[in-house]
Amino acid sequence: MQTLDRDELSTVVAAAPDEVYALVADVTRTPEFSPDIVSCRWLDGAEGPALGARFEAVNRNEHGKTWRNRPVVVAAEPGREFAFARTEPFAGTIAWRYRFEPVDGGTRVTESYEVVRPLTRIGWFVIEKVFRGGDRRTLLREGMQTTLERLRSTAEAASTPGPGPG
Repeated sequence: MQTLDRDELSTVVAAAPDEVYALVADVTRTPEFSPDIVSCRWLDGAEGPALGARFEAVNRNEHGKTWRNRPVVVAAEPGREFAFARTEPFAGTIAWRYRFEPVDGGTRVTESYEVVRPLTRIGWFVIEKVFRGGDRRTLLREGMQTTLERLRSTAEAASTPGPGPG
């Protein structure tokens, strides 16, 4: 049986923190960045990021298996942090967090996950045997790397350039 606890990766994006936050916090755009997300939509009348807002995400793994989850937003601070947590029966609770820090040349974006409530043995059985989930720690890290690369590319292509030398 595998174990998960937490992991994080960072990249610097040549765009302002508010611009990068806006891309991440618009969960309907998540499929553009994440290799695992097929679709996302706000639920219960939510139209954007706010504490307590819920959304539905449809995931798909490399074997074509799909599943839905319904995370809740736990942090929505424009230009600073966006986070959500998803709880599933037998699969525990995992909090995903994006932090935005202004740095020379743009924004340091840090994506992380933390297992708040561990997966049960039944949850691991379903992931490993039914969904053929592979090495989850490695796959989640690779997914974060891809997400950050795609986010950087999109943000930099859309970024408003600052004033140049006079």
